Amino acid sequence: MLRTHTCGELTKKQAGETVELAGWVHRRRDHGGIIFIDLRDRYGLTQVKFDPDINKKAWQEADKLRSEWVIQAKGKVVERPCGMVNKKLGTGEIEVVVNELEILSKSKTPPFELDEEKAAEANEEIRMKYRYIDLRKHAAMEVMAKRHQFIKFIRDYLSGLNFLEIETPVLGKSTPEGARDFLVPSRLQPGEFYALPQSPQQYKQLLMIGGIDRYFQIARCFRDEDTRGDRQAEFTQLDLEMSFVEQNDILNLTEDLFTKAIEKLFPEKSILTKPWPRLNYDDVMLKYGVDKPDLRFGLEIEDITDLVKGCGFKVFAGMAEKEGHVVRALKVGGGAKFTRKEIDELTELSLQHGAKGLAYIAVKPATNPSSRQLRDRQEGVILQSPIVKFLGEELAGKIVKHVEAKAGDIIFFGADKQLAVCDVLGAVRNECAKRLDLIDKNKIALAFVVNFPLFEPEKEEGHFAPSHHMFTAPREQDLKLLDKNPAKVRSYQHDMVGNGVELGGGSIRIHDIKLQEKIFDLIGFDQEKKKQFSHFLRAFEYGVPPHGGIAPGLDRILMVLMNKNSIRDVMAFPKTGDGRDLTMEAPGKVDEKQLRELGINIKHNE
Repeated sequence: MLRTHTCGELTKKQAGETVELAGWVHRRRDHGGIIFIDLRDRYGLTQVKFDPDINKKAWQEADKLRSEWVIQAKGKVVERPCGMVNKKLGTGEIEVVVNELEILSKSKTPPFELDEEKAAEANEEIRMKYRYIDLRKHAAMEVMAKRHQFIKFIRDYLSGLNFLEIETPVLGKSTPEGARDFLVPSRLQPGEFYALPQSPQQYKQLLMIGGIDRYFQIARCFRDEDTRGDRQAEFTQLDLEMSFVEQNDILNLTEDLFTKAIEKLFPEKSILTKPWPRLNYDDVMLKYGVDKPDLRFGLEIEDITDLVKGCGFKVFAGMAEKEGHVVRALKVGGGAKFTRKEIDELTELSLQHGAKGLAYIAVKPATNPSSRQLRDRQEGVILQSPIVKFLGEELAGKIVKHVEAKAGDIIFFGADKQLAVCDVLGAVRNECAKRLDLIDKNKIALAFVVNFPLFEPEKEEGHFAPSHHMFTAPREQDLKLLDKNPAKVRSYQHDMVGNGVELGGGSIRIHDIKLQEKIFDLIGFDQEKKKQFSHFLRAFEYGVPPHGGIAPGLDRILMVLMNKNSIRDVMAFPKTGDGRDLTMEAPGKVDEKQLRELGINIKHNE
């Protein structure tokens, strides 16, 4: 071993001992001919001292040292003088007086500063190109250590409940399940391709058919999609499946697992929702506009469609009469203080989400109303809005009372198809919470959303599209609707949500071959597409247990728990926004010999 201790463990207890340390030169200081080096490794910092009066040769070598050189130092642990103790460091009460120094490796000047006390945030592309340097930062080290601890906790917890950790293949079959596959050409079967797994969905169901009644895997998943803050081309999820269970069994286990993991590993996080609520999909979409609501704050949306039917404001009245269209209101407490500029910015946000505008009523105290302002004398408020003159004073007052707005509040409106209104007001709700500082980053609000529709609300090319995936079971009480009105069928899908992020999803699966084939028919699978699942349907002929599971995304959960803006910040080697690995310079070209072996000819676009 090149070291007897790490750079984070020496204290006064080791004073007088001779130790060996190894690590990177973090900082260097010369004080009156004595050289001080802060030596860094994964575990922390230790100050080492080179005194020419103690060992001139070691001091001369230390004079050459520069940032990020790798060294081995041998010396005696001594207590620092009282006035020189560094209380910020766990090793701050001691230093090591070096009598032997070996330079193990030299370093060029790093492309960015690693001293987190001094460093400005480096450009992300530079950090990703030199990710192996970026990882040396204490903050990055902490993320990697916490990620390990989190995954270890999961493994230990599930192993204690008779789950088996089983690896499923990475080279699989391309089947039409949603996202675009990454394809891998086969050399031994020319012209044929493997697909990297979007998830181990079919394999885990086959494991249940195989009698493995409790399975889990820390699974790598691959989807050839555009990247964003909470999505990468490859990611990690906890894949979990159980046989002979009902939906509540899965939800109860998931809640217990992650509650215990958070309380143990993230004690600074306060869980606001205990027990985790199970929220109905329709209620969630009405109240929050999205199926992944942030429950750390209120700001609930209310339906006022019936209230505005037949009113003089055609924008509202017209939508209220159309089937599938709604008018909804979002009361924002304290939002009347928004400036004209801020309201314009919120309007621009609504336009980005497909709205034609963002109507509002600001409710202000009745002080000196002008001729252009209407006053509700019962409540003693002034309603400021371009739309009040169209609604009329009476109806505007009714709306204010309906949403229980008071002086200092603002009400935003959405009028369109139901999902369009949900999208717009959901985005406005989240933005208002940020602007009013309603979000406490030390709190986490977790919940399950259930009773999703089995299919997307609108047909695609004459057939239905699965809301979750094609293996999700319909709710038993809705089975009769599959023949009459499939759009009304609810499913046994469940999503795990936290702080406005979808953290995972799952369902009870179909275990009846006739029902599975019926779902294939409803989503428009012809015989050719059904053939792609022949292996799966074949297995259904040999006894399938009722089963279900969930797949929480570990990257997203850690992103939320560590208050990061992107899952890239909790991955060791993430991809950039355009899907590149800058460290490895991937993707890259391959030589013609490799392509010939695979029978591939690259055709370049003109």
